[in-house]
Amino acid sequence: MKTVLLLGVVVLFTADILLPRPVASQKCGCAPDMCCSKYGYCGTDDAYCGKGCQAGPCSLPAPINNAYVPGIVTRAFFNRILVKSASNCPGRGFYTRDIFLKVIKDYPQFGRSGSFADSKREIAAFFAHVTHETGHFCYIEEIDGPSNDYCDKSNTQYPCNPKKGYYGRGPIQLSWNYNYGAAGESLGFDGLNNPEIVATDPVVSFKTALWYWMENVHWDFASGKGFGASIRAINGMECDGGNPATVSSRVKYYTEYCRQLCVPTGDNLRC
Repeated sequence: MKTVLLLGVVVLFTADILLPRPVASQKCGCAPDMCCSKYGYCGTDDAYCGKGCQAGPCSLPAPINNAYVPGIVTRAFFNRILVKSASNCPGRGFYTRDIFLKVIKDYPQFGRSGSFADSKREIAAFFAHVTHETGHFCYIEEIDGPSNDYCDKSNTQYPCNPKKGYYGRGPIQLSWNYNYGAAGESLGFDGLNNPEIVATDPVVSFKTALWYWMENVHWDFASGKGFGASIRAINGMECDGGNPATVSSRVKYYTEYCRQLCVPTGDNLRC
């Protein structure tokens, strides 16, 4: 994967990690103290009782608070990111605060879970990753993206179109056929046959970023796992010594945005 001013993100959908405790079956039928995960397995941690939990003592989503996201993501906050990119960047005019605010209306839990401080931390984290992935809203597509193969041929649910490229696009640099397929299925566009729309339609572009965030990152913030968990969800290949420089870059932006929003960073900054 790539480094700062990024490039792409390896965004992997993973099945549940099977823990030492017994698994009933893929249709569940768990013991009363165990949760049935969205994949149909029994367990007790967040992979089973968190997002997508079908039965058992499932964790409830964090209640929505009264945080006013447009009041946190002010025009000044947004523009302080944007002005650090060159004036001829393709993202200028494509990534706008107005589009972002339009899109978040479809995601009412974004930046509104937990305490008011938690809301600010989640917003700081989102924009830290976006800053790192796009180079301060400069890049719409991954640099040298067409030269990279992001086709997982083993994924039969979302088979690749051999004429299309599934490299990084948008604020979170959506990558891989299974992510384009799932995002399109959820948001109403043909992600497998028209992945380019993520780089040509700013509303779809921001929607894919918020979709991925809410599917894979928001739950960790609502559970208090910290910024490090969000790095693992965005690009786990950087973690555990994989690329400490890019981890440091993300942490740097997050720390700065927390400072601007006058909120402590919290624990677990690195993955």
